[in-house]
Amino acid sequence: MNGLHRHQNGWYGKEPWWKEATFYQVYPASFKDSNGDGWGDIPGLISEIEYLHELGVDVVWLSPVFESPQTDMGYDVSDYQKIYAAYGTVEDVDTLVEACHARGMKLILDLVVNHTSIEHAWFKESRSSKDNPKRDWYIWKPPRYNEKGERIPPTNWRGYFAGPTWTWDEHTQEYYLHLYAPDQPDLNWESDACREAVYENTMHFWLRRGVDGFRIDTVNKYSKRTEYADSPITEPASPHQPAPQMWCNGPRIHEFIHEMQERALAPYGAVSVGELSNTPLPSQVVPYVSAAARELDMVFEFSMIRLGTGGMFGPKYIYVPFTLPQFKAIVAKWQTFIEGTDAWTTVFCENHDNGRAVSRFGSCETPELWAASAKTLALWQATLTGTLFLYQGQEIGMTNMPAHWPIEEYKDVESRSFYAEALESGDAKRIKDTMAGLRILARDHSRLPFQWDDGPNAGFTAPGVEAWMRVHDDYVDINAKKQRQDPESILSFYKSILKLRKQYKDLFVFGAFRLLALEDEGLFAYVKESTVEILEEKTRVNGSNGTNGTNGANGANGANGVNGASGVNGANGASGANGAHGLHVPGKKRKALVVLNFSKESRECLDARDVLGSGDEDVVRLLVSTLAPGDMSYAAAAASGPKQSAQDAAAPQPPSVETSESSASTGSLVDVDTPSVRTVPSDYLEQDVQTETQAAREELEDAAARARAEADLAKKKGRSRARRADNYLTQWFAQLSDGTSNAIAAANLAALVGVGSFFGYKAWGLYDHGRLGWKNVGLGVGVLAALGTVQGLVGGYIYKAKKRQS
Repeated sequence: MNGLHRHQNGWYGKEPWWKEATFYQVYPASFKDSNGDGWGDIPGLISEIEYLHELGVDVVWLSPVFESPQTDMGYDVSDYQKIYAAYGTVEDVDTLVEACHARGMKLILDLVVNHTSIEHAWFKESRSSKDNPKRDWYIWKPPRYNEKGERIPPTNWRGYFAGPTWTWDEHTQEYYLHLYAPDQPDLNWESDACREAVYENTMHFWLRRGVDGFRIDTVNKYSKRTEYADSPITEPASPHQPAPQMWCNGPRIHEFIHEMQERALAPYGAVSVGELSNTPLPSQVVPYVSAAARELDMVFEFSMIRLGTGGMFGPKYIYVPFTLPQFKAIVAKWQTFIEGTDAWTTVFCENHDNGRAVSRFGSCETPELWAASAKTLALWQATLTGTLFLYQGQEIGMTNMPAHWPIEEYKDVESRSFYAEALESGDAKRIKDTMAGLRILARDHSRLPFQWDDGPNAGFTAPGVEAWMRVHDDYVDINAKKQRQDPESILSFYKSILKLRKQYKDLFVFGAFRLLALEDEGLFAYVKESTVEILEEKTRVNGSNGTNGTNGANGANGANGVNGASGVNGANGASGANGAHGLHVPGKKRKALVVLNFSKESRECLDARDVLGSGDEDVVRLLVSTLAPGDMSYAAAAASGPKQSAQDAAAPQPPSVETSESSASTGSLVDVDTPSVRTVPSDYLEQDVQTETQAAREELEDAAARARAEADLAKKKGRSRARRADNYLTQWFAQLSDGTSNAIAAANLAALVGVGSFFGYKAWGLYDHGRLGWKNVGLGVGVLAALGTVQGLVGGYIYKAKKRQS
């Protein structure tokens, strides 16, 4: 897959490296504290970089570390070229880049340029006066007045953190827009100067220092609908209405992102993954990630991870149960939307904005169910098509905060804002339901300190230090040190499954996804099929692979008392995977069957041979399982090869000879070197043959002589016209001075070299990103050939002119 690859859109090139890479998100405040201040930092991350390398991570994604007042944990940037002191320094980032690159890993930063902090110098200038040059770098609007003459905001929009999206500035007597907290004013991407500053002061600055790309926050919110009209009333009890249609996927969004790609990302070959919220249709997503569009490499689409929420605004934290068929349908939708396109997708089930997956989609009622759930989720994620993203702690099965922790332990601005809004309503049921939802869905769960060992503060910070967030109560049982020493641990399973994913990347990274048994309330089963046909005839290498399993973990939140689609695996364990090695048969594709049991009961396995269309001659074997072999109640199969021993499969094969029933009586011998001859009737005498042959020879010779004479005459006429033109040009060049002639020759040669270098650079960039097409090649070769011809002619005439002068 790393060689020359023909894409479905007709282009040629390598598959980009980031498609098969495993990304790992680090939330720096909670990862590792190196200096004992209770706050994680970049040196702490550097000290554990080998841990990530051993896990199988290819790219570290570092959440915001820029200078910030920390209203929203760094997503409110006050200086893009400085590092928040608690995290370290710019030089620490340089050291982190070196540490990653030394291990063959890469580093991407979190880019937050939909908004800044109110403490950013740009905003301070913008709010200083209405005629300041940076005034239009943010979005300012005059007030409206209601029928009572009271001042009201320009629109009725509700923000993501509860409350209005507009804040009044007393100094300039206007409102400024902020989709998030009042301390996070939105940049105005309609301003050319603002966009240029974003590219130069944020992106170029860090890419020049060796950073390999960006996760781009709120990427589809740059282009607002500039009429700034009220949103329809959908929440009558609130004066502020949800209005994502006013700022998501706006009229100029693709123009802005394409410009970002061309001006900032492409010159460095930087990878990009965007946060794409409120974009539920595949037809909306494809334009962002189409290779032809040259916008973003990947995006995060949140339909699956938002299951259980009550929406994005008012009732967001009122938990809504869901079923396994709903869950499967969403996964299938976003696994298959790229088929037949040049787009790409991502795979993730955790990040810094959601509760822990093992608590949401599995069960932590018992240690056995917790382990079964975490491994099943690992197997599910590792076998899905797309680029895989892990979040810190996911690989050791970190869980949500204990249910008995009070609201005071929730530090996130969003959690506190929604809870405060519920309190303000005075509705006891809403308050209770909001708190119950926060216990499952809150962003705080993923931000607890990483559990490194069973020592004080879970090894996150020094003993006796108060961490910025409370360390989870279960750190003695769930920690990285304990799991590193256990070959059956969740961490060990992640290491093995990540290796398997890369070993069979044609299946698990690039393979087509086909959902089975959509309506089944307990099993989540699907087939993965390689997009690459097996072409090597009678070559014995890895054949078809399948994945299968027994009982897995699943869906809703049983541990939190929520009656949803989940539960976990019971006594029968978790899930498994099966595969096969066999003969590569031309025209066949490798397949895998994945079966995950999302019920608490033992389930009969699907017939793997029937599902995969395997024949009796195909061999099957277990590829991976979350159960010990002795615990397996069945084994599913995948196949594409004949039943043979390992020794027979490895032995060289003799050439095959095809026979036919008619081969003994008929045959054909063709001599391709025999020239064509003239045939004559068999009753001719030898003299007759010689006479006819001689006459034919004389006839042919006469015709050839006439043709040569006509050709010579045409050439003489052509040469005469050519000589006249040649003389005129030679005479013109002869009249030029030596300096002028040499300058013309040098300029033409420089143009040839320059244009050739430019086309070579562009061709390599297109090839490296899988976008090199015959149209590109033909255009480049044509231009170079034309320039080369001109160069040859100019050189020739200069030579003739000098010869005439001498």
